[in-house]
Amino acid sequence: MTFSRRTLVLGAVAAPFVVHTAHAQTWPAAGSNIRLVVAYPPGGSTDAIMRLIQPALQDRLKATVIIENRAGASGSVGTASVAKSPPDGNTWLAVFDNHAANPFVLGTLPYDSDKDLDPVLLIGTAPYLIATAKTKPFNTVADIIAAAKDKTRTVSYGSVGSGSVGHLAMALLADRAGVKLVHVPYRGGGPAMTDALGGHVDLLIGSTALSMPQVNTGNLRAVAQTGKDRNPFISQVPTVAENGFPGFEAYAWWGIFAPAGMPKPMVERMGSEMAACLRDEKISKQLIETQQVSLTLGGPEVLRKFVTGQMDVWGKVVKDNNIKAD
Repeated sequence: MTFSRRTLVLGAVAAPFVVHTAHAQTWPAAGSNIRLVVAYPPGGSTDAIMRLIQPALQDRLKATVIIENRAGASGSVGTASVAKSPPDGNTWLAVFDNHAANPFVLGTLPYDSDKDLDPVLLIGTAPYLIATAKTKPFNTVADIIAAAKDKTRTVSYGSVGSGSVGHLAMALLADRAGVKLVHVPYRGGGPAMTDALGGHVDLLIGSTALSMPQVNTGNLRAVAQTGKDRNPFISQVPTVAENGFPGFEAYAWWGIFAPAGMPKPMVERMGSEMAACLRDEKISKQLIETQQVSLTLGGPEVLRKFVTGQMDVWGKVVKDNNIKAD
């Protein structure tokens, strides 16, 4: 049998693809280790969700799933580590909502959000809450806007950091209302909550997971939620859109990504197994009722389209307000 130069060249090009495809079909090897990088510190909502599904995911994959917290620079440190990893199924990334704002807030990133990462799964979304200490006089968004228009005082709000989606949402609200709100950035939800409860800031913009425990005890008053519609588990709280700002939306969200070039069978398997874990009645109930998460469980194209939309919205807000990270 003879081989032409064309046959040999095509064979050489195809060989890596054949090996990659075969590996994808047998992934993961029984007893192997899979690294799931959470780009934030322990204790946050992204970390909590991954640790909630970790045991079930291990059972379904027949592999050891190691949660690795790689915090720093609004999640970009952990994200960069995954973007630079080989697409062999051993490394995956869990991100929070600021993933879509980082390219604009941080300026230069050590990775390209679109080219260096492949979308896997959009876990779900949750509204943010605008809340205030019970000693403060704000009961509605109209109260906030009226106070901000009063030249004799300022209205301050705390967030988990400059460039966070909470910060950007309040900047967008201020723009649409034509007022100035004073931003006080904190390094995390704990310090922001402490000062909000103490009345050191007028308002707190935080995720439902952060704020609802204090709202439920009466220490905070929920003024508005930022979803398109009222979340059914906090249906007593009106939306910002209902308060005279139609179309206003801002969400906390959670997603899974892989290093670019991950074989499609691996992406589909990881996405489907994670979704199955999240559909478990005990897990889904905890997320939906405790953290007010609306589970999406959308695949790669759903996540890609969603993130593109988030980048369009928050990129403009960052530019219009010249916002930079801490």
